[in-house]
Amino acid sequence: MSKPASLTTQQLVEIVENQQAPLVDVRPIEAYNGWQLKGEARGGHIPGARNIPLKWTRYMDWIEVLDEKGIRKESPVVLYGYSEEETEEMAGRLYDLGYKEVSVYNHFVDEWTSDPSRRLERLPRYKDLVYPGWVDALVSGEKPEGMEGDRFVICHSHYDHIEDYYKGHIPGAIPVDTNSLESTETWNRRSPEELEESLTALGIDNHTTVILYGRFASPDFESEAFPGKSAGHLGAIRSAALMLYAGVKDVKILNGGITSWEIDGYSISTEEVKPEPVDSFGAEIPGRPDLMIDTPQAKQLIESEKGELVSIRSWEEFIGNSSGYHYIEKRGRIPGAIFGNCGSDAYHMENYRNFDHTMREFHEVASAWNDGGISPEKKVAFYCGTGWRGSEAFMNAWLMGWPRVSVYDGGWYEWCSDPENPIETGNPEPSRLTAAMGDEEMN
Repeated sequence: MSKPASLTTQQLVEIVENQQAPLVDVRPIEAYNGWQLKGEARGGHIPGARNIPLKWTRYMDWIEVLDEKGIRKESPVVLYGYSEEETEEMAGRLYDLGYKEVSVYNHFVDEWTSDPSRRLERLPRYKDLVYPGWVDALVSGEKPEGMEGDRFVICHSHYDHIEDYYKGHIPGAIPVDTNSLESTETWNRRSPEELEESLTALGIDNHTTVILYGRFASPDFESEAFPGKSAGHLGAIRSAALMLYAGVKDVKILNGGITSWEIDGYSISTEEVKPEPVDSFGAEIPGRPDLMIDTPQAKQLIESEKGELVSIRSWEEFIGNSSGYHYIEKRGRIPGAIFGNCGSDAYHMENYRNFDHTMREFHEVASAWNDGGISPEKKVAFYCGTGWRGSEAFMNAWLMGWPRVSVYDGGWYEWCSDPENPIETGNPEPSRLTAAMGDEEMN
């Protein structure tokens, strides 16, 4: 195997400025997002770099990622990471796949991050998207970077399926049923009084640091009647949005859910942990009412030139071939909404996640939204059938620091329940589509 060429900092600057080759960051996604894992002076990634963590090469699926991110065999590729060992290992993987022109940059830590004049980009709210090592430090009694205050609660999310918690959870985590935060009749958020009752019973006040995670779909839990019961991590993200709305100031999500915890080799507990209730939430609920809107506000948004209502549903749902749910009869979409393309069906979010279930590279999500006319300059509300998928898209925008984002909480379920509300079916105008994140589903 040939040894890849090693670049100097100046050579890399010229390549980046002239866009001579794609740049690939092989570090873990948490480092790419902004966490400083190896004592580097500054966190983040080199502008324009794509993230393909070396750990992904353990899986067959990673080869498809190269094509998705535009890393072609016929073009030169530049790799960088924390060490010479990992960049050369990734180079070897690429050589094995038939890549010819692979170069490495091994001065990211000692020269790039240590020089304030060298630009770095990062996920604006990266501290709210934590990783297994961060949670382990917290469980072990440390106070890791980004921890606000002294009290924390780790929440293992499930939807009416406590057995998921008993199967195994992060040590110290308590079970949280999504039904305690949203109505089982309407799927909307519960009343302020009910939210306060639920949160204080869980030991959560407005200053508690809350870390949420769940388990992804598994045949062990799958139910034909309730296929979403196993989607605990999507429920965790839904719960995160609701807690932010309620006014919890420090809400964090474990990126990749319990899957990432297990992949990194951390232990699982089956010991039940009881919550320690608090007397008061400490503030009026909702603390952030702007993060959830209802049908009247959704209608105003559709009419506004400064806002967008974004449908985080599958294409089959959007054009009216499927309602998406066994309990929703009507099919179609809200007129004027933009297609935000969740993935294959009502219970999946492939277009917002990597194959290891971590959140998709934020530049990719922002680019796809921008192509569809969705930008941080606008007031944007995301919706789906009953709020879960819309909440995940919302959390992506929240983590990116978008200033005016919300969830249309009632979504399709509430909209179609009112016979006075208009409904559209069939193919919409091309301008109402996002241009990326799974275009093949539209064809």
